[in-house]
Amino acid sequence: MTTARPGATTNVSVSMPSDLLSAVRDRTGKRGLSAYVAEAVRHQLEMDGLGEIVSDFESSHEPLTDAEVQAAAEELFGRGAQGSDQGAA
Repeated sequence: MTTARPGATTNVSVSMPSDLLSAVRDRTGKRGLSAYVAEAVRHQLEMDGLGEIVSDFESSHEPLTDAEVQAAAEELFGRGAQGSDQGAA
């Protein structure tokens, strides 16, 4: 059995709306598409992980307040960040 090397890639096929694909290609060019999608997936996995951390915390504590969520969003994403706009929790 072959094990994947760090940084190794695998070709996959995904479907997405044509207008979304066009917008990404406009931003990245055809050759930048894979890197852009990989970074978007990596970011989403990180946001999912944050959501799981919050859920675990809230299951044994009181829910986070709006002020706590806003403070965390500002620390992670900078001033003016809205926690709900970032896809976390």
